[in-house]
Amino acid sequence: MVARIAVQAAGEALSQQGGGEPPARFGLGTPRSTAAVHDGSARLGISLDLPYPIDIARACGEIRHYIAERVAHLTGMRIDDITVSVQRLVPGESLRRRRVQ
Repeated sequence: MVARIAVQAAGEALSQQGGGEPPARFGLGTPRSTAAVHDGSARLGISLDLPYPIDIARACGEIRHYIAERVAHLTGMRIDDITVSVQRLVPGESLRRRRVQ
């Protein structure tokens, strides 16, 4: 359950990064999450795609912060650690090559 909430929070954080647009609109895959829960606290692992170009360190920090606050709020758990892994950088629309017709 905690992992599912973390996935939802990651999607919300990515939407904020994209100006409110859903992540799928930018070709980003669905985030994946793992959770280890013990004595009212959790350690989370989040794997996601990011749009390119982006300041990866800043974006990951903002996403990590958002997920920690959101999951803690919704579950009442203390979040001890969150590891964010970037699986893919997805070029923005302006960088994608389009087929000339």
